[in-house]
Amino acid sequence: MASTTSGDVLPSGGRIFTSIPDVFFLPEFVFGGLVWILVASTRVNPENPLGWVMFVSVFCFVLTTLWFFIFLCGANQSSIWPSLDVLYHFLAVVFYLSASVDLAFITIVNHTALRTAEAVGLSPSTIFELLKIYRLDIAAVVMSYVATLLYFLHAIFSAIRWKKN
Repeated sequence: MASTTSGDVLPSGGRIFTSIPDVFFLPEFVFGGLVWILVASTRVNPENPLGWVMFVSVFCFVLTTLWFFIFLCGANQSSIWPSLDVLYHFLAVVFYLSASVDLAFITIVNHTALRTAEAVGLSPSTIFELLKIYRLDIAAVVMSYVATLLYFLHAIFSAIRWKKN
């Protein structure tokens, strides 16, 4: 009985740097790592939503690194890998989208706290610290939404590749 998939199901080795969904690996590293770094460089307060953001950024960074090395080493040649690729990247999109929304909400809360601190007349050092955290949170929100977009594009193109096989 003939197989419906070719022997070379997914690109491996250096070809992952030239195939459309897989070129998103490196930008996903960069922007996901930036989210991780920016959130970790602030006070993780409140712990619950920002803990979720940290979990998502670290989880996706580690799993994307693992995924990248599996693709790079060529261990992705089984017929199950295209569907696993789609599944992982859609899961990453859902995780990152929820983390991005949480992070945006916390940023709005921090903006309100900053305006309240200015209105009350707190010390300039306290206002400066709140402003620094607010700016870091803005950068983290932008990077988080960019990472969400990159994972979404990777998932869409992986789904297209999966349907072709």
